[in-house]
Amino acid sequence: MGTPGNDEPGTQTPQNTKSSPLFRYNSPFIQIVLIGLVCFCCPGMFNALSGMGGGGQVNATASNNALTALYTTFAIFGILGGGIYNILGPHLTLFAGCSTYVLYAGSFLYYNHYQHQFFAIVAGAILGVGAGLLWAAQGAIMTSYPPENRKGTYISIFWSIFNMGGVIGGLIPFILNYNRGDSAVTVNDGTYIGFMVFMAVGAVLSLTILPASKVVRDDGTRCTKMLYSNAATESVEILKLFYNWKMLLIIPAAWSSNFFYTYQFNHVNKPQFNLRTRGFNNVFYWGAQMVGSVGIGYVMDFSFRSRRKRGVVGIGVVALLASAIWGGALANQIKHDPGVILDFKDSGSRYAGPFVLYFSFGLLDAVFQSMVYWVIGALANDSEILSRYAGFYKGIQSAGAAVAWQIDNHNVSAMAQLIVNWVLTTVSYPLLLILVVLAVKEGDNRGEEEPVKEVAGFAH
Repeated sequence: MGTPGNDEPGTQTPQNTKSSPLFRYNSPFIQIVLIGLVCFCCPGMFNALSGMGGGGQVNATASNNALTALYTTFAIFGILGGGIYNILGPHLTLFAGCSTYVLYAGSFLYYNHYQHQFFAIVAGAILGVGAGLLWAAQGAIMTSYPPENRKGTYISIFWSIFNMGGVIGGLIPFILNYNRGDSAVTVNDGTYIGFMVFMAVGAVLSLTILPASKVVRDDGTRCTKMLYSNAATESVEILKLFYNWKMLLIIPAAWSSNFFYTYQFNHVNKPQFNLRTRGFNNVFYWGAQMVGSVGIGYVMDFSFRSRRKRGVVGIGVVALLASAIWGGALANQIKHDPGVILDFKDSGSRYAGPFVLYFSFGLLDAVFQSMVYWVIGALANDSEILSRYAGFYKGIQSAGAAVAWQIDNHNVSAMAQLIVNWVLTTVSYPLLLILVVLAVKEGDNRGEEEPVKEVAGFAH
């Protein structure tokens, strides 16, 4: 990150950066809060819907097939999303992406009445396109807008706001289905309608996000030198990612980072708890994400003076925590009795162990993904570059998720899924350590960025 006397080319210091810098509309802080609120409403509510297991339905087949379609298209448009974001900017990219979430929730409202999964599968495929756009834009904003020495903090701010959506989303089915008794096996219409309302609000909020060229850090530097791009340039740059050694080292972490949702939702929350308890559990699962993101954000930003050392320590902390949690999952899986369905009020001490495990899964998700985003953000500072990196990460992540949901659809045992998840996450840690040691600089990362070229009066 530059200093006021050594700004990046083409940047300028606004007059008002000295007064109330956090609460300028074009400050990184406000923009991170806004993208957090967008994700609170859209993917936050989607997470709550998925976290119930089977999309709130007794039979998970329709949900699994819809999620497979979703993550298949997400894998493609996650990778392309960074380039699309660089061409269209945040307003069109985010609004188009957010709009598809409403359709997906509506497809399960339809399924609740007619039990036809075709609409849910098509809506899932469309949502995959939209999610690819949204998350590529979000990744670029979250990793490039913050100051270089506070990226972990800003990631934790985003992650906390975003996962509050899962908390509120978990309360919706919990409250609306609380008195329906153990005979209720699918959520009611009001649950899906509630999700749709929040998602629609998120689509409108997406129009408040500023493009990177208008966001000014406290030292006066802007988040990108690029004012426009084109399809040919982005196509070439995206293809380069597939033989970029830094991105290749990230692949195992990206693949595994959504792979474990299938096991957590469909083999812990769904079969071990009744309907209202699943909603109750999700409140704490997504709440744990807020706790985890704040904790790992502190480690990645403040634990040591050396940025490289902070990265190494952060990866080590996540690796140790993950090993303990997967070990607890193994113990829980071994002793699980398929004939016992737990209720948070009536099951007493039997409920405590599986609940703590599910809470810990939320903690693990947050620290793992926040850690990976920090590593990506440490590779460069410019929004143009980081939008492609984030899109690549989301694309590979979604390909892994698509495979995971189909593995579950083919009745692979819960124990086998658990072991695969544990191995995948474990393999990623040494590769991320290599990446941090070799690629993360102690100073700024402007060496990644090309000089500004003036084309027809624009910086390009």
